[in-house]
Amino acid sequence: MARPKIAFMASNATPAKAALAELIAAHGNAPLDKADVIVALGGDGFMLQALHATQHLSAPVYGMNRGTVGFLMNEFHADDLPQRLDEALEEVINPLAMTALCVDGSMYEALAINEVSLLRAGPQAAKLRITVDGKLRMSELVCDGALVATPAGSTAYNFSAHGPILPIGSDVLALTAVAAFRPRRWRGALLPKAAVVRFDVIDPAKRPVMADADGKSVRDVASVEIRSEPDVQHRILFDPGHGLEERLISEQFN
Repeated sequence: MARPKIAFMASNATPAKAALAELIAAHGNAPLDKADVIVALGGDGFMLQALHATQHLSAPVYGMNRGTVGFLMNEFHADDLPQRLDEALEEVINPLAMTALCVDGSMYEALAINEVSLLRAGPQAAKLRITVDGKLRMSELVCDGALVATPAGSTAYNFSAHGPILPIGSDVLALTAVAAFRPRRWRGALLPKAAVVRFDVIDPAKRPVMADADGKSVRDVASVEIRSEPDVQHRILFDPGHGLEERLISEQFN
């Protein structure tokens, strides 16, 4: 079997750079647009960056953990990489598309693989109005923030905010409140993957809110619309027995 053309990407962390040099010496380093597979070295944060940076390419991404968090990553072993890539299983995930309207009238668009979050940007709690598929569902949520998470991102910020872990094949999104004050202890809702969620910020001048999509932030938003983007597909490779489905189940028993 022909050896795959591998393109390597690495974070700035020292262990990632050392792994990059070792693997390039052993396998070379194909250009990204010529590669059969892309290997990302780092933690989950870098994996998200790599997926966003290569979403226009057809090659799948195989991550190896050389960072502090590695939920989306495989264990790092320098040996037998071509065999591991040949045996890896593929997961396909769709990101969320965020469209934010700012107070000054400007628009901001971004994609998020994990979640889109709204967070208060001042000393007072945020006040949000929530609409789903054009129907008002909550006239006022007083909170530190709220987020919409994909199944792939449900174990990240969503889980820290006491949101549910979602199986990869569930075709649902998690809408989770962050420190809800009113309604008291409201934890959120499960929504169909095709749902369109809109947050309107009540009194944004007095209670400013920022929006964030996988680390890409915009301040002083007036409204944010979130929907799944089926036209963008991220292909992620996992070692057999360590795919996202298994990791999501295992996370609930840790």
